[in-house]
Amino acid sequence: MRERTHGEGFATRAIHAGERPDPTTHAHATPIYATATFAFDTAADKEAAVDAALEWDPTSYFYSRTGNPTNRALEEKVASLEGAEDCVVASSGMASVAATLFAHLAQGDHLVVGDELFVITRVLWEEDLPRRGIDVTPVDMTDLAAVEAAITGRTRILFFETSTNPRLRMPDIAALAAIGHRHGLIVVADNTFLGPALLRPIEHGADLVLHAATKYLSGHGDAVSGVVSGPKRLLDPIRKQTDTFGQAASPFSSFLVLRGVRTLPLRSAKGSDNALAIARFLDADERVEWVRYTGLESHPDHALATRQLGGERYGAMVTFKPRGGVEAMAAFTDHLRLCDIGVSLGDVYTLVYPRPKDGGIVRISVGCEDVEDILEDFRLGLSFVG
Repeated sequence: MRERTHGEGFATRAIHAGERPDPTTHAHATPIYATATFAFDTAADKEAAVDAALEWDPTSYFYSRTGNPTNRALEEKVASLEGAEDCVVASSGMASVAATLFAHLAQGDHLVVGDELFVITRVLWEEDLPRRGIDVTPVDMTDLAAVEAAITGRTRILFFETSTNPRLRMPDIAALAAIGHRHGLIVVADNTFLGPALLRPIEHGADLVLHAATKYLSGHGDAVSGVVSGPKRLLDPIRKQTDTFGQAASPFSSFLVLRGVRTLPLRSAKGSDNALAIARFLDADERVEWVRYTGLESHPDHALATRQLGGERYGAMVTFKPRGGVEAMAAFTDHLRLCDIGVSLGDVYTLVYPRPKDGGIVRISVGCEDVEDILEDFRLGLSFVG
């Protein structure tokens, strides 16, 4: 088979990195290796493969919980896009979060986390980590002095979201990395809300970057997956933890995420452009109390976001609060005809997520529809507010 390259540009690598025609059948698309086990010609071959796999060589296959070629293709693709040495794929975003923390924290250790995180990540650090003797301090990651003050001699990890859920605050990754590294910490960035087409935290100093690949990497709402990327010395314990906790990715899910990542640059651009138009529309409407979107100059982190994201696109997540609280929130979301109510994000479909426990705010995952159709639907929803 002829020599191949995955190219240099981000969009080219999103399509080609980690993938090549199947060496046996020459199938162009990466196959779904739907197998639990792998066969060997000799006992010695089997023993060599097992030994290599348990030294966490991700290309030595003996059992699909530990390694699978479809999963490996996704790992190679994501590592290329993140600018990382390697990547570990898992069964979900939370599997990646949990494996990362449990791999690098032990009883008596301390973790500093962002005080606004995905709800199940919050359950992990409020309930599961303390039960294992791991102390946790939540802190506003946009307050660098507070972050510094929270670090103790037992702190091992600094963990934050690059765009918080749901209020879309953006911390200064380079500044947090500098603080963390000065104290010898592992700096972990959850970049689920933005994705590597818009932001690559390793370029700003983070050690590890993880995603719920269910969201923007997949992009079609049909797969559950998680990934974490970084240096092999930090990933090997995570790969081991993913294996021992039984958090292996499904090859079928990895096949779907591979398909999704190929269009990530296109979807990220379209979603971001739509989101800016929607944020401006909502910001100008008197029935809206406030709008959070880093592309608006009114956002407290706008200047940082412009620098950190390159000043062109700001992501596809928008949060706003209609005037009138929970009743107004429901009036808006319940009368939409195009945009569905859903709890996930990063889809080609626009999804709205009403949050009555947060005072009646609405989180929008802006999709790739024609923006005028989304705006028309929002005009309809807002006509029932006030």
